[in-house]
Amino acid sequence: MKLLALLAVCATGALLLYGTVDMPDWSDPHSPASIHVSPRYIEKAMEETAVPNMVTSVLADYRGYDTLGETVIIFTAAMACILLIRRPRK
Repeated sequence: MKLLALLAVCATGALLLYGTVDMPDWSDPHSPASIHVSPRYIEKAMEETAVPNMVTSVLADYRGYDTLGETVIIFTAAMACILLIRRPRK
């Protein structure tokens, strides 16, 4: 059983490493995110959201549902940890 788990972990790791081959280099100014997404946020954030802080406008207005989903996941994981670690009263 341990051998099967080790093989599954190694196969998953190999697939994840293989998936990074086509990714752009770190801080590449010619990556799709730098060419298409970032300039639009920089140009349109103030007029579309009326929020002076660009980071806040992106997290709260453009990616609000994504941020809410991440918050729900973290809250659920924290509640699961608390329920697993707590000691029952006698």
